[in-house]
Amino acid sequence: QVQLVESGGGVVRPGHSLMRSCAASGFTFSRHARHWVRQAPGKGLEWVSGINSGGDSTNAADSVKGRFSISRDNAKNTLYLQMTSLKPEDTAVYYCARDSVKWVVPGKTDFGKWGQGTQVTVSS
Repeated sequence: QVQLVESGGGVVRPGHSLMRSCAASGFTFSRHARHWVRQAPGKGLEWVSGINSGGDSTNAADSVKGRFSISRDNAKNTLYLQMTSLKPEDTAVYYCARDSVKWVVPGKTDFGKWGQGTQVTVSS
């Protein structure tokens, strides 16, 4: 069965960095675009960033562009999100997600498979 297991959340001070990872199993990892989506307290889902199946094309929301970097290692079935220059407004539960297609549609949040979600809190 499909599993997406996240790690790397926690509490971090503003301006600092954090690396998120999402390990996948139960499907052919390299056939799907992958995304990170977040949900801040009291708000709806916000698409953060996406990467195509081959890992050579990425997109990011304007709110994180230049600060967050998405990548994937298809040999290890793992998705990453390097988060730098973190701000308090980045505080949210972060989810990895699997798309049904190979390419990225920026802003999309209706994915069929999700990780369990991990809290990231940016606070001094």
